[in-house]
Amino acid sequence: MIVKTLSRKLSYHLKAALDNSTFIESSEENPRHIDWIRSSPFWLSHLALIAIFWVGVSPIAVGFCVFFYYIRMFGITGFYHRYFSHRSFQTGRIVQFLGATLGASSAQRGPIWWASHHRHHHQHSDDPPDSHSPKQDGFWWSHVLWFLADKNFSTKDHLVKDLNRFPELRFLDRYDYVVPIAYWGFCFLLGWGLETYNPEFGTNGWQMLVWSGFVSTVLLWHGTFTINSLAHRWGSRRYTTGDDSRNNFILSLLTLGEGWHNNHHHYQHTVRQGFYWWEIDITYYILWTLSCLGLVKNLKPIPKSVRESSRLV
Repeated sequence: MIVKTLSRKLSYHLKAALDNSTFIESSEENPRHIDWIRSSPFWLSHLALIAIFWVGVSPIAVGFCVFFYYIRMFGITGFYHRYFSHRSFQTGRIVQFLGATLGASSAQRGPIWWASHHRHHHQHSDDPPDSHSPKQDGFWWSHVLWFLADKNFSTKDHLVKDLNRFPELRFLDRYDYVVPIAYWGFCFLLGWGLETYNPEFGTNGWQMLVWSGFVSTVLLWHGTFTINSLAHRWGSRRYTTGDDSRNNFILSLLTLGEGWHNNHHHYQHTVRQGFYWWEIDITYYILWTLSCLGLVKNLKPIPKSVRESSRLV
C-alpha cells in the first residue's frame, strides 16, 4: 500500500514537472490543499497595502483607486461573467479581446478559466460538487480559499469548448500574469507622469501604484468574491431556484448589478440581472449604451413569463 501510494505520488509529480499546464494537487489526496508559494502573489498583494503608510494618500490617488475598481469590475461583470460565462450578448472579436483584457487586469486569471468555473458553479450551485458554496464549505472557503486551492487552478476545458477556439483568449489564460503586471506598470507611469507634469496633484508613481494598483485590486477581489459568499447567505429570495442565492441591493452597488443574484440563478441567460426598473444594474446600463454605439448587439432580455414564474414573493 505504501509503495503504491509513493509510486502514485512520484508519477503525478513527474507528470506535473513535464507538463506546462496548470498544477493540481490530487483532489483524492487533499481537496483543500493550497500551495502557499504558488498563491503568494495574492497574499503579497494584501501585504503590499502596508505601503500606504509609506507613500501616503492624496485625493487623486483615492479617486483613481475607485475609478479603476469600477472600470475593471465591469470587465468582470460585463465580459467575464455575462459575456464569456453566459453568452448573454454578442460582439465582434476585437471587442471580445478588449473585454477579456480588461477583465484580465483584475488579476482573477484568464477569461476561459473564469468562465469554466462559473459554468460549473451553475451546474452544481450549492451542491457538494460546487467549488465555492458557503452551504457546503463555509464562508471563508467560498469567499477566497477556493480560488487558491490547487484543485481549482486548472480550467474545466470540457465546459468552454466555444472559448478555446480563440488563440488570443488561450494566450490570456496561459499567461494570466501579463496583463495585471502591465496594469500595475501603467499605474506607476500614470503617477510618475502626474508628478512630472502636474505636481499640484500631490501624487507620484509609487503612491499611484499602491492605491490604483494594489488597493484597488484587493478591493476588487473581495468585491467580486462577495457574490460567491455573501450573495448565497445575505439578502432576499424572490424565486425558488434550488440553491441559496439571494438578492442584495448593497452588493449590487459594489458589483455593478451582480447583487441581484437570486434573479440571476432564476434565469442566467439574460443580460439584465436587475429584472425590474428599481433594481439598479449598472453593468446592464453600460452594455445597453455599448449596444447603442454598435459595439455589442443582441442583448438577451428576460422573458416576462419567466420573470413572473416560480416566485416566492
